[in-house]
Amino acid sequence: MTTRRSALKFGGAAVAAAVAVPAFAAPASAHPLGFAPSPGSDGVGDPLFPTLGNGGYQVVHYDLTFDFTPVTYDFTAVVRMNAKATQDLSAFNLDTDGHTIDSVSVNGDPAAWAITPGKSGQELTVTPASPLRDGRPFTVAIHYRGNGKAPRLGLTGWRFGSDGGFASAAQSSRADTFLPCNDTPSDKATWTFHISAPEGFVATANGDLLHKTPGPNGSTVWHFGLRERMATELIGIAVVKGTYLYGTSHRGLPLRHVVPQGREDEFAPVVARTADHLAWLEGKFGRYPFSVYGVHIYDGYSDALENQTLSLFSTNWFRPNANGHPTYENTMVHELVHQWYGDSVTPADWQQAWLNEGPAVYYAALYGEERGWSVLTDKMRATYGKLDAIRAKDGPPGLPKALGGTNIYDGGALVLYALRRRIGDRAFDRVMRIWPERFKDRNVTSEDFIGHTVDVTGDRSLDGFLRDWLFGAVNPPMPGHPDWRADA
Repeated sequence: MTTRRSALKFGGAAVAAAVAVPAFAAPASAHPLGFAPSPGSDGVGDPLFPTLGNGGYQVVHYDLTFDFTPVTYDFTAVVRMNAKATQDLSAFNLDTDGHTIDSVSVNGDPAAWAITPGKSGQELTVTPASPLRDGRPFTVAIHYRGNGKAPRLGLTGWRFGSDGGFASAAQSSRADTFLPCNDTPSDKATWTFHISAPEGFVATANGDLLHKTPGPNGSTVWHFGLRERMATELIGIAVVKGTYLYGTSHRGLPLRHVVPQGREDEFAPVVARTADHLAWLEGKFGRYPFSVYGVHIYDGYSDALENQTLSLFSTNWFRPNANGHPTYENTMVHELVHQWYGDSVTPADWQQAWLNEGPAVYYAALYGEERGWSVLTDKMRATYGKLDAIRAKDGPPGLPKALGGTNIYDGGALVLYALRRRIGDRAFDRVMRIWPERFKDRNVTSEDFIGHTVDVTGDRSLDGFLRDWLFGAVNPPMPGHPDWRADA
């Protein structure tokens, strides 16, 4: 994520609450000894967004069938979810916003359900015909429909282009505008997608394109599979007038990019730079953590976003700076860094977001410096001067009061710069390289990073050093730069 904005706002047109209860009821019966079902929570207690996500279960796999009609923006869809109960459940919630629910089943049986307004969207409460036992797997199937431009209680994740299509930009809490889901980074799952696109359009999704099949009225269904787990906020579905461009990295990793139809010659040299970006970052972090990568360039989006295996970019990013340098490559590197830091290794909650953004800002700036476009130390000195005031207003890098601020972006990079100054280049490179190997496919916290750094270096004093930088009210002295001061 590159934009510094509040990631979650409330308000806008309200969506009427809907309630549907099938004409059956679960029979009353005595529960076995020790079996005490109760509803799962309607939030996981994220420090920044307490109502995001839901308790009582962990998702194992999502299977999404999505049939979208360009220009009208109507869609019909089915999401099938494999999950495991983490308590005895009488009912459980999913996050949703703006959908018409047609039916819900649990373990193949019709389930009662209700939609109510939530603080960040809507809550879909599902009551299965029979309570679910702790530790047992279960399946959910939800048939639903809607319109991409329908009003929602929260912000939308839909981005609409001049072609009448759309792309998804769901970070940090808007996956629920595409599908009912457990919309929290702490509940990662594997995915399959079946996205319909009419003639003249292509579909995208995260992961590998498995195959294509004919659909009704000349449409094509594109089937994708993501074998590695992914947080909902990184969903990358789209139906656009685009062209796929293919390549490989220097070590043979498949690359697939999507660029606007008719602008292939303009963007082919841009996306071709990805192979060199991968080689540079694999030299820093080790092997790329997924089976495919690419960039999607779309005029319906105005920023840049690290959708897992398929980063999304605005068409407006790719312009040289005033000196003629292709500094847009810094942004391409920024989003590619996230594939290790944020997508593969994912924060346990949104207050840990510096673990995503700090490395992305730091290595993008380092990339620019190595090409003579900028000086990393100048950027860090400027950040040091203003960060005390930002700490007071928005919180320190490790305890932000909201998302999208300089504290987690440049401030997070400053923490890494200070660490490198303290321990030296060689030890720092080991810390940063071993981290994505050690925590691949897992959720992490600042405490994990502190412990990891101490473990790799063997230097226990780094515990206090990092706590001061991450959680302190003011900047500690910068190692090697005792003259650096906060701006008055």
